[in-house]
Amino acid sequence: MENLGIAGRIREYDAVVKWNDVVGEQIARVTEAVKIERGVLVVRVKNGPWRNELSLLKNDVIEKMNASLGEKLVKDIRFV
Repeated sequence: MENLGIAGRIREYDAVVKWNDVVGEQIARVTEAVKIERGVLVVRVKNGPWRNELSLLKNDVIEKMNASLGEKLVKDIRFV
């Protein structure tokens, strides 16, 4: 994978896969991690109030996500 240059992209994709485990059941029910691009995790949120709440928790979620991944891959989260 290193030779193909995709190892980094695969490690980033782990953030999408691990989203539900990192945020827990309550948040996972109202969100869906869609993709990651250049360190920005894009997360679809069911409604505006949850989007606002998650924006306030964003830094904590980024820290938890990176701890779960074992490296600082997620630089930001965009809630859509």
